Amino acid sequence: MIALEGVTKTYTRPGGDSVEALRGVSLSINRGEMVAILGTSGSGKSTLLSVLGLLDVPTGGRYLLDDADVSSLAGDAQARLRNARIGFVFQAFHLLPRTSALQNVELPLLYSERSSLDGLARKALESVGLADRMKHTPEELSGGQQQRVAIARALVNEPDLLLADEPTGNLDSRTAGEILDLLGALNAAGRTVVLVTHDAALAARCKRVVRIEDGRIASDEVNAVNVVNA
Repeated sequence: MIALEGVTKTYTRPGGDSVEALRGVSLSINRGEMVAILGTSGSGKSTLLSVLGLLDVPTGGRYLLDDADVSSLAGDAQARLRNARIGFVFQAFHLLPRTSALQNVELPLLYSERSSLDGLARKALESVGLADRMKHTPEELSGGQQQRVAIARALVNEPDLLLADEPTGNLDSRTAGEILDLLGALNAAGRTVVLVTHDAALAARCKRVVRIEDGRIASDEVNAVNVVNA
């Protein structure tokens, strides 16, 4: 599904100095995998996720999505592809205050090109166990419930790729485990999930762990036992 070929990303600081965030990254991810990208702060893991999510353009190399080179697409084309095929979950929930869970989940549908939108937001909230919280605002929800709303929002356009950047960073350990279980269930249902984290224990709950250091892939290992849904 995903193939990165020698991808580089260089940023220029305000003073003119350049920073190499990605240095020749080559990586393949098959449809239906659940992959953790593990690295410390500054390792390049979030930059890599931004490239995968078409939020950032590589300086060099190619990004193939289902064999199509998407790294060279125009901005509007990338935005349409991103909205249709990729869902995002972040550490910060990014929910609109004083707006119901249902209305938050409906937001991506404003830009959807789907022929029918009826019931999609309700279906997404039901899929994350919030059928009874649709009218609640973020301040009326727990941290775990807010992250579930964020996941429902990521799912509302029924993307086949889900990208999660430190999705449990603002949660206690029990709630974090529940969110990992949910992501595991979504993966088991057929979605490709890529999880970025600095936490080795969380990464170990994925089927495959790609470790990134100094903008390069340091290791790529398949876990012998998948414990996400244990």
